[in-house]
Amino acid sequence: MQSMPYHGAKPEPFDQFSRRITRHQLPAYLNVYNSHTGRFMGTMGNVSCNGFMLISPLPVMLGAEYAMQLHLPSANGDQVQTLAFRAVSRWCRPDLTPGHHDAGFSIVDNMQVFANLADALQRYFTFVHATDA
Repeated sequence: MQSMPYHGAKPEPFDQFSRRITRHQLPAYLNVYNSHTGRFMGTMGNVSCNGFMLISPLPVMLGAEYAMQLHLPSANGDQVQTLAFRAVSRWCRPDLTPGHHDAGFSIVDNMQVFANLADALQRYFTFVHATDA
């Protein structure tokens, strides 16, 4: 098999790729809880302004409305901020990981706060070159 020529910039040495921002474990921050019972429901996967995907140990009922909350760290990191919202389940399917399910939700209450959260997460986890910042 003949190798294909490499087009584009040559890779830089590994030491030039040192991490400039701290790695954060998103699942540690985006656990979803039932607002009524306080019980863990799952971890947020994809997040948009209108909804999210929940990775859960249990399947959810389709078309049901759920009162949920996120426990987020405050700006100074000393306290926990609770973000309450309601969402309707739109779809559910088994996850690739045995014993887990993926479920899609649409936000029906507290939409602006949720949209702000989605926007903040996008900015927080977007990699920007120092010259672009």
